[in-house]
Amino acid sequence: MDNPVSSRAAGPGPRRRDRHGRGMRGPIAPPQVPLAMSRADAFADLVQDSVERLERRWPQLAEIDFLVLEVPRLDGPGVPWNDEAVPLGGTVPSRDGRRARVVIYRRPVEIRTKGRDERAALVHEVVVEQVADLLGLTPETVDPRYGED
Repeated sequence: MDNPVSSRAAGPGPRRRDRHGRGMRGPIAPPQVPLAMSRADAFADLVQDSVERLERRWPQLAEIDFLVLEVPRLDGPGVPWNDEAVPLGGTVPSRDGRRARVVIYRRPVEIRTKGRDERAALVHEVVVEQVADLLGLTPETVDPRYGED
């Protein structure tokens, strides 16, 4: 053994992942391709599409904030979880100068759907139900196509 290999494990610098001198790995797809979009971004786009669809009929929705959260949280520490189903969305009425909010929970909706089309339909249903709750109307009044397959 004329050429001993030195060990870098004991060296002071960080380990390099560019082992063969080809450069760091790049993204799998360019940013403009849907493959590059994360699940959270795709879900947020579905919610935004649904809101834009409803805003044509209800311009006052511009005064409401629409949020996407991963999962619903408990109301506070030590509060036991009830036996009801996990909510798909919720509302926060306006108060103290804050705008009203509609919250859609991403993971519960994703778990209940199989494909993008089914997910888009469920997201729209949840948005319509939450807007109807916030405005004090029936879902059929907010969107006449509510409940149609």
